Amino acid sequence: MRGIRGINQLSRRFYAATQRVQPLTVPLPGIKVSAGAPHMYQDVHVTKLPSGLVIASLENYSPASRIGVLVRAGSRYETMDNLGVTHLLRLAASLTTKGASAFRICRGVEAVGGSLSVSSSRETMAYTVDCLRDHIDTVMEYLINVTTAPEFRPWEVSDLTARVKLDKELAKQSPQIGVIENLHAAAYKNALSKSLYCPDYMLGQITTDQMHTFVQNNFTSARMALVGLGVDHAVLKQVGEQFLNIRSGTGTVGSKAVYRGGELRHQSGGGLVHAVVASESASATSAEATAFSILQHVLGAGPRVKRGSNTTSKLSQAISKASAFSANYTDSGLFGVYTICQANAAKDVIKAAVGQVNDIAQGNLAAADLSRAKNQLTAEYLMSIENSEGLMEAIGSQVLAEGTYHSPEAVTQKINAVSSADVVNVAKKFMSGKKTMASTGHLVNTPFVDEI
Repeated sequence: MRGIRGINQLSRRFYAATQRVQPLTVPLPGIKVSAGAPHMYQDVHVTKLPSGLVIASLENYSPASRIGVLVRAGSRYETMDNLGVTHLLRLAASLTTKGASAFRICRGVEAVGGSLSVSSSRETMAYTVDCLRDHIDTVMEYLINVTTAPEFRPWEVSDLTARVKLDKELAKQSPQIGVIENLHAAAYKNALSKSLYCPDYMLGQITTDQMHTFVQNNFTSARMALVGLGVDHAVLKQVGEQFLNIRSGTGTVGSKAVYRGGELRHQSGGGLVHAVVASESASATSAEATAFSILQHVLGAGPRVKRGSNTTSKLSQAISKASAFSANYTDSGLFGVYTICQANAAKDVIKAAVGQVNDIAQGNLAAADLSRAKNQLTAEYLMSIENSEGLMEAIGSQVLAEGTYHSPEAVTQKINAVSSADVVNVAKKFMSGKKTMASTGHLVNTPFVDEI
C-alpha cells in the first residue's frame, strides 16, 4: 500500500484562539460546525462507516487537539508462533513507513510541538498524537502512515531488541507487574493468558514478515476506531473515509478467553510477599461489571490521601497493605484481593483478605459503606475524564467495543442503580468461583491456592 505523503486536500478548517470571555458551551468566532449535526455543542458524535470503522469526536474548542487510532490488536491476538509481536509493534511506531522516514516522523512531529505515543493492553493498541489544532494536518499525516503503512525494515527492527530487553528488565523490577502477569497466565488457558511483554526465548526471533502478517490480519477497518478531541467531526470523518478504509473484513477473529484457574509462584529474595487471589468476574459490558467495581471500592481500591492508608476501606481496616483488584475484558474478567506483607505473616494476611470478601458475601454490607463506595467510584470516573488522556480512553474503549458512547450522566446513573443485593451477589460469585493465585517473594509461609 502506498504511504500517505500529505493530507492537505482535506477541507480547510478555520479555528480561532481561545478567548477567556467566550463561554465554552458555544463555538468560538470563525469556527464552522458540521452542517446538520444532531447534537448540541460539546456532545460526543459517533459515526460508523460501512467498512466497520467507528469515528468518534468531541469538539471542545480547545487550542490543543488529541487524535487517536485504536485497534483491536492486543496481545490476546498473538499466536504461539509470534508471541511478543505486539511488544515489538509498540516500540516500532516511529520507524520508517512507506510514506515517511523515521527521521521525518520524529522531526516533523517535534517541529510543530506535537507528540506521538503508542500504548497497548491485552485487547487493544492505541496510537495517539497531540498537537496544537493549527497543526492537525501535519501530525495526522504521520499518524496515518504509522497505522496503515508500516515498512518494518529488518535493520531497524533488529535495533529494537535492546529496547525490548530494557522494557523486560524494568518490568522485572516491579513485583506488581510480575504478579499481575502471572495471574493472567495462571487464570486462562489461552488469549488473555498472553503477556504484554515479549518472552525471553522470542527476543530477536520475531521477523519482519511476522510483523507484517500480524498487521495485515488485525489492522482492518472493522477493528479500528478513530477518536478525536478538539477536532470537528466532519473533518475526522473525512480522514476516516479517505485514509483508514484500508482493509475490509473483520480480520483475525481470535479465540474466546477460557478461564481455568490455577497458581503461579515466583520465589525470590527479600522479606516481602506480593500475592493476589482472584476468580473470574464479568465482562466489561455486562451488568455485573459495575457491581464488581463497587465491591472493589467497598473493600478498598487504594489510598485516597497522599501517603494515606485508605482507612475507610474494609481491607485496610483488617490488613495494612491490601487492596481489591479488578480487570474486565470483552469476554471475561478477574476480581480478587492483592496483599503485600512480611513473609512470616503471609498465611494470616491472605486468609484475612479473602475473609473480608466472605464477610460481604454473607450479607454484612452497611448502607454507609455502599454509599461511600458509589461516591468513590463516581468521583474516580468523573475525575478520570477531566483530562484528555482519560477522556480519549473512555470514548475509545466504548466505541471500539460497543459502537456507541455512554455519557457521564448515563454512567453515574448506572452506578447509582446498583443495589446492596447486587454487590452481595458478586461477592458470593467470587467466593464460590474457582480461584487463581499468583505470588512472588519469600514464599516460605505463603499458602497454596487450595489451602485458602
